[in-house]
Amino acid sequence: REHELFSQFFTMGKAVKKAKKVRVVALKRTQIAKVKGHVASGTVGRSASYKRAGKWAIKKKNGGKFPVTKKTATKVDAKAAKAPRFYTGEDLPIPLPRRNVAKPAKLRASITPGTVLILLAGRFRGKRVVFLKQLASGLLMITGPYKINGVPLRRVNQAYVIATSTTVAVAPADFAKFDDAYFVKTKAKAVKGSDGFFAAEGAKEPMSPARKADQKAVDSKLLTVIKKEEFLKPYLNARFSLSKGQAPHAMKF
Repeated sequence: REHELFSQFFTMGKAVKKAKKVRVVALKRTQIAKVKGHVASGTVGRSASYKRAGKWAIKKKNGGKFPVTKKTATKVDAKAAKAPRFYTGEDLPIPLPRRNVAKPAKLRASITPGTVLILLAGRFRGKRVVFLKQLASGLLMITGPYKINGVPLRRVNQAYVIATSTTVAVAPADFAKFDDAYFVKTKAKAVKGSDGFFAAEGAKEPMSPARKADQKAVDSKLLTVIKKEEFLKPYLNARFSLSKGQAPHAMKF
């Protein structure tokens, strides 16, 4: 029995030796070819760099010399140069200087001299007025006329008006004397302290005779044209309003 087991074990050993050994091959890393860097250019002399920069052309243009800009002496304010006695506990934000220039708004194509406008904001909202001209500030100069609907000569922003298809014959040359300075109001200086706080509001200043004369002169020219057209006077006198179910975006004014 032991002899049989030994013979079996011996034959198994021979079979293991005869079996082919499995070769374990490790994965090799692929080497990426290195890219050659940019070859540094040789050193350039002073004369070569002078020609490359084009400084010879600047000299030639200015009579063989480089142009020199004169520095203007700036006046230093004594108060600004003096250091403050106390410093703030926290860093205060410094506003950046704004260099943008305010340009007047471009007039809408639907608004022309004589166009009837509907005011959407302000004291006279809902009123129909006549557009006269655009001022330098971009605001629109309008009038009621005052005799029809009580709207005097005033300025409005075109963002708060609706332009209608109704027009009145107007000559822009008749309103050349009106500008933004004409509509500026002088404000009285407010009194500080308790006297100013408890002071009663003063009465409004009445309209000057010159302003009344200008209003009559402008309205008289418009009234002659308005009276000739049928239903134009009651149209300007009627206040614009919307009722339930009316969509303003679907209307044609």
